[in-house]
Amino acid sequence: MPTSAPFSPPVVTLGDLLERLGGIAPDRVRFDPVPGTATEDDVVRIEQRENRLYELVERVLVEKVMGYRESILAVAIASALRAFVIPRKLGFVSGPDGMMRLFPGLVRIPDVAFVSRQRLPGGVVPSAPIPELVPDLAVEVLGPGNTRAEMSRKRTEYFKAGVRLLWFVDADAQTAAAYTGPDQSRALSRNESLDGGAVLPGFTLNLNELFAELEG
Repeated sequence: MPTSAPFSPPVVTLGDLLERLGGIAPDRVRFDPVPGTATEDDVVRIEQRENRLYELVERVLVEKVMGYRESILAVAIASALRAFVIPRKLGFVSGPDGMMRLFPGLVRIPDVAFVSRQRLPGGVVPSAPIPELVPDLAVEVLGPGNTRAEMSRKRTEYFKAGVRLLWFVDADAQTAAAYTGPDQSRALSRNESLDGGAVLPGFTLNLNELFAELEG
């Protein structure tokens, strides 16, 4: 283990580190580079050489987890958003490998994200592999590897960075939650629909149709 210097409050044990990151499984934390020493260059290098996605949290590489079912839902959500966004020239939709720097030292990879043209410098898509970019809408498709504490931390970070709307879509429970603030949410059952609210007025996503993607 590294010394506790990079962390405040101090991290002494692996258990401390895992709890700090949201009670995640230890096999999601990469030890090369050693936790507390990782950089954005490591994120890019590993993705290019190993085709593995890691988020950067407090100079620790945390593997992005997504199973096959979650990937199907992410693609379906991105397709629906893109069909709404592109004809209206509202901005851009990215998928589950779109890395973003929310703050210095914090790289997150939402499963789906919408970024309005107004948030792009000059309205141009950045060329950097990890642009300094905050989505208007971020979507996380939850799977067995995600913990409640991990997602609570992400929720806080997203809204602190300036995200306006956040969707959590639960592949197992076949439910969703729409957040307009860290503690402002609406829970939705399979029989309801997500909507774009003030971020994408007029957009709706029928959850019954979405989850039917998993049934063939």
